[in-house]
Amino acid sequence: MRIVRFASPSGMSFGVLDGDGQVAQIEGHPFGSISFTGQRFPQADIRLLSPILPSKVVCVGKNYADHVKEMNTGDAPKEPLLFLKPSTSVIGPGDAIRIPPGSTNVHHEAELAVVIGARGARNVSPEQVPASVFGYTIGNDVTERDMQRSDGQWTRAKGFDSFCPIGPWIETDLPGIGKDPADLQVTCTVDGELRQDGRTSQLLFDVPTLISYISRVMTLLPGDVVLTGTPSGVGPIAPGQRVEVSIEGLGTLANTVSGADTVSSAGGAR
Repeated sequence: MRIVRFASPSGMSFGVLDGDGQVAQIEGHPFGSISFTGQRFPQADIRLLSPILPSKVVCVGKNYADHVKEMNTGDAPKEPLLFLKPSTSVIGPGDAIRIPPGSTNVHHEAELAVVIGARGARNVSPEQVPASVFGYTIGNDVTERDMQRSDGQWTRAKGFDSFCPIGPWIETDLPGIGKDPADLQVTCTVDGELRQDGRTSQLLFDVPTLISYISRVMTLLPGDVVLTGTPSGVGPIAPGQRVEVSIEGLGTLANTVSGADTVSSAGGAR
């Protein structure tokens, strides 16, 4: 089931995207039992938003060996390396990644994203993790690389508004796979040029290990998002370019890149 969050003339809603391109509106949020309103919209008549607005985005650094090598920042971590992106960094499919004023070294990072379900996750074992997972989506951990290197910690470099594209939907059951994302292809192209091409089987710490580890540090609430790390091939993006992150079974998350942030409202279009 593909869960979307969308804007229509009647406001913002959640819905289920059918195979025929129609979106069936649901009542309230998508966690728990889903109840349909009876309204349906052609996908062409609505605007897809980020499929969820999480209370927090928990990210994992250095989780692909080849990416650790290309960054030249020491050995792979012995335990998952965690950091946070604020909820205000989240944008949806088609929204613009906004380059901060004066920045010339902003990079894309294609990532599998895990969405936590109604049960949440607190002190769960790896075996208990599937029951806490609502589904999967695509993320782009946009990073200002110069700030990342100069600051020593990564909050500023990864926390700008628009630095966390998510979408285009949440897949609750991967086709032919169900709840197990153990070996999915992850790619990123910029203006059609292939930059990143990896597989989730290359993760140093897999999804059950990550969710369990994080849940022993902080409570994961329904709708929270975990970005699982990026394969090698990260590189710069510039205004006017188009970034597309694709994951097997999940589709493609596409975003344009624009210049200095001129959006006055918090978080911009999400």
